[in-house]
Amino acid sequence: MIADWSTVETPIGPFTAVVDSDGAVLASGWTGDVTSLTGIVSPTLRPTQLRHRTDLGEVTTAVRRYHDGELDVVDDVLVRQRSGEFLEHAWNVLRTVPAGKPVSYAEFAALAGRPTAVRAAASACARNAVALFVPCHRVLRTGGALGGFRWGTDVKRWLLTHESTAHHQG
Repeated sequence: MIADWSTVETPIGPFTAVVDSDGAVLASGWTGDVTSLTGIVSPTLRPTQLRHRTDLGEVTTAVRRYHDGELDVVDDVLVRQRSGEFLEHAWNVLRTVPAGKPVSYAEFAALAGRPTAVRAAASACARNAVALFVPCHRVLRTGGALGGFRWGTDVKRWLLTHESTAHHQG
């Protein structure tokens, strides 16, 4: 399978996305290293060949507009991830957590229908390959501590501040 990828400069560093032939995002994050992204794609979806593009159309536009303050532009971008039933469901639930309204891991577990599965909810965040489009950065530790983030806590803090600021302006 051939996938296309592109890197866009953002206020918090390079953001790279890998997309399937139909435009679905397979992996994304704040890195300039496309190989670090392809390694987190489910083996059943992992591309065998990568083509660099300067622009990925809707995906690149959404990334730029999000970083400029249009937070909801990433909500409808097609994504594709594969895992077990709970993780796939949890990733879909994450897409319903609104910008500017982060939830705790316990609240996320409850939203996903498994209130006692806090560790599984945290695992869904840790194993999310399509950062930004599946906004795992909107999940915090109980008490409001940032918790972990694949792309670093400085990036997570920037995203949450950006969303709370832009959210209140909108």
